[in-house]
Amino acid sequence: MSSLVSFVQCAGRVKAACPPALLTTWLLLAVTGARAEPYDAELSISGEADLRALYEDGVLGEEEFETLRELLRTGVDVRTASREALYALPGLTWAQVDALLAYRARGAGAFEPEALVEAGVLTEAQLQRVRPFLAREAGATRTVSGRLRLLTAYGAADTLVPPVLLHAQAEGPLGLKGGAVVSLSRRRLEAVRYEPRRRSLVAELPGVAPRLPKLHLRWEGEHASVLVGTYRLGFGQRLTLDTTGRPAPDGFVPDDGFQPPGSPERRCMLTGPGACPVEEPPGRVTPDFGWTEGFRGVAGTVRGQVEGVALAFTGFGSHQSRDLSPYELLDTRTRKTPDVLAVLPGKQVPGTVRFVSRTLPDVFHELAGGGHVSVGFSPRARVGLTGWGAWPLWAAEGMGLELQPGSRFPAGGGYGAVGADATWGTGPVDLFFEAARSVSGVGGGFGAVQRTVLGDRRRELELTLRHYERGFDNPHSRPVSSPDESEGLRASNELGARLRYLHQTEDGAWRMTGKVDVWTQPPGGEASGTFHLGTSARVDYVGVPELQPSVWVELRNKDLGQNGPGLCFEGEDCAGEQYRVAGRVRLDATESLRLAAQYQHTLVGSRQRPGSFQQDSRALLEVVVRPLPSLNVHGRASWLDEDLSENTRLTQTVRTSLEVAWDAIAGLGTRARYELVLDLKAPVGARSPPELPQHLFRLELEGRF
Repeated sequence: MSSLVSFVQCAGRVKAACPPALLTTWLLLAVTGARAEPYDAELSISGEADLRALYEDGVLGEEEFETLRELLRTGVDVRTASREALYALPGLTWAQVDALLAYRARGAGAFEPEALVEAGVLTEAQLQRVRPFLAREAGATRTVSGRLRLLTAYGAADTLVPPVLLHAQAEGPLGLKGGAVVSLSRRRLEAVRYEPRRRSLVAELPGVAPRLPKLHLRWEGEHASVLVGTYRLGFGQRLTLDTTGRPAPDGFVPDDGFQPPGSPERRCMLTGPGACPVEEPPGRVTPDFGWTEGFRGVAGTVRGQVEGVALAFTGFGSHQSRDLSPYELLDTRTRKTPDVLAVLPGKQVPGTVRFVSRTLPDVFHELAGGGHVSVGFSPRARVGLTGWGAWPLWAAEGMGLELQPGSRFPAGGGYGAVGADATWGTGPVDLFFEAARSVSGVGGGFGAVQRTVLGDRRRELELTLRHYERGFDNPHSRPVSSPDESEGLRASNELGARLRYLHQTEDGAWRMTGKVDVWTQPPGGEASGTFHLGTSARVDYVGVPELQPSVWVELRNKDLGQNGPGLCFEGEDCAGEQYRVAGRVRLDATESLRLAAQYQHTLVGSRQRPGSFQQDSRALLEVVVRPLPSLNVHGRASWLDEDLSENTRLTQTVRTSLEVAWDAIAGLGTRARYELVLDLKAPVGARSPPELPQHLFRLELEGRF
């Protein structure tokens, strides 16, 4: 209670500085809701492998994992990064970011991150948590530095050559940086084309071929920066334009991200007479490395100051090929989803064999361009304007194609958005606002986001209000939104509020987070008045480095007007509930031995259980041994049962893995992983027969120079 009292007293000091701001803040805080932009979990990792393990264990959500992975690959330089870029580092509040900026402004010059601990800006524990996300400093002592990663994966049942990916990053003199991703794919379809004799789309069967999905070169100077190649960019509250996924984007970042192969997929991708050999169970194969599409072209920023006012302008142009699901397409002649026929070997004209559940590559080419201008009066006070537009050029000539209402891209030709954002802060209060208008061939609509943050270095209370009209159809927008989608977009047809609270004790031993999110459709919507609820709370104890327990609970309700068992939660037109409780304990027994155990129990509404809830369980045991400073052995065993009452319908698996990482010599490392997956479904009575045991192998070689 004393901490809350002192927190409110801290807010009271703003009154003398700006009474209207205090009144606005507390009026807004009287409303329930808001989204947690910072990461909920207390992170303690050393590299990407640890980050992926937390994602696989359910500790990190998909969005958090993607954001942190890209942040890990690009890095943040605490000596030059903007306020928004620093806030992306895990565990930092806005007050801590402002303290870091104040330390820099005192003329610290080129300083090492350890200096932040000596100055009292960060604790030693906080520095260790953010260190993996800091930009490497090798370039300061070498003319050219960088790293090369070669990755591959293989399944024991594979009949194809394994997928291979090469990831390269380099930093040179004169502020030059570059990166590239080269992938050897075997499951990616060739570009689709129109076959007039069948009046349908057709594609060749995939073959082994090299791809270059990511390539960039960046120059960064004191007052300007330019990037040519693949990139992501975003501004403000991520409403008008954002493809970065960062909590507070502020410009463009290079895009050389990729996704490792997932679980084995069905070997045959066709359907039709004689399309696939008869296999019981169906054969599986390791999928390719994947990647997501940002922008591809040129982006540049110019910065300067005029009489103490900071000015910045960013412009960009892009020509990017977009992949789509067949279900996002509409044949304008038949007004149906077009079939994608396969051209079999030795055939000139496709028959009736079709592709099933395959992403279609390079369906259209997106020509996009725009810019952002900002005026900064202080690090905490700024206004900005953003505008962009795009036009799709269909790759399959001769066939009238349009986008379905459920596609993530708007139908009707060109699309874009224009918006304004503003930030202002004083004392413990920060206000953020952005409003935007989307434009498309089918109309467009308005959207607005407002965030209020009240906090200090150890506590932070954040309220986010959002309103997106049904016509707000911005495909390059990633603002605060619910997990539900409206016509292919999350930030559309939604009215909601989200409230988050973060508290860290003065000694840093305890970290507590909680959030409440309530949303519905705006007035006039089909489901207006149906309120959805999402809540969670998490407690982490790190006071004893050797023993670190965590507990978290979650509740989701798709209709607050209907409650109780028997209502489905997963799927369309569901109004059920989901309750989840989980706990994790990490034990650092010695410097060379670490243990972790986790258990999660979920109650979820299901039509199959009209009088009760379906009960799911998940358990994990993890052992990390470091017998040598250069050798790390990581073993994991997990169990998942999606319905404890029966074993014929849903997923029941045991997954074990053993990963060995060895830094043979300075600058050269090897990481190998073996994984065994067992399907525990009953062999008799199951809707689909259990899968055969899966043996998966992954190998990564990394060299630094």
